[in-house]
Amino acid sequence: MSPARHFLILALASSPLAAPAVPVSLQLRGPGGQPLAGAVVAVELRGRGTKTATAKAEVGQRERQFTPQLLVVQTGTSVYFPNFDTVRHHVYSFSPIKVIDIKLYSGTPTDPVVFDKPGVATLGCNIHDKMSAHVVVVDTPTFARTDDKGQAPFDLPPGEHVVKAWHANQKTPTLQRLKLDVPATGGAIVLNLAE
Repeated sequence: MSPARHFLILALASSPLAAPAVPVSLQLRGPGGQPLAGAVVAVELRGRGTKTATAKAEVGQRERQFTPQLLVVQTGTSVYFPNFDTVRHHVYSFSPIKVIDIKLYSGTPTDPVVFDKPGVATLGCNIHDKMSAHVVVVDTPTFARTDDKGQAPFDLPPGEHVVKAWHANQKTPTLQRLKLDVPATGGAIVLNLAE
């Protein structure tokens, strides 16, 4: 076997992509130790792509509310904003990751909004002040929202990874970065958020 081929086989065998995935239940807890329901948890795996060019999603408006009020997407996702109400809406965001200004409209705007930077975008409607929503953009296709116990299930390769987490009640609109060590056997892992 040539040295180059031998190196390639060793590199693939030691790659995190080669490790079999194990079931992991991540639980997010707040500073007081309480489980965080409805939080975003995204796991960044070494060697995996960070952006997409094909994913699509939507944030609709029904009964003068955004639906869903929390959308999680991978960086590069095209998001459509259909208006299902009989009144017109004016969707906007002044968030650093994406400024949006879709003036008064009915139906669905022709062009989607591409969320090309990770972070949190807060949405509003200039006509209906009570309307608000968040789009959380993450650099990984491995993400979930926590259940009422603050838990989210994943199948992850053992080893060190990075978790990005966010919940609506935290003081800053940024994703918190946490270290994640997945044991070879998987299992339940508790992650504590700073705020």
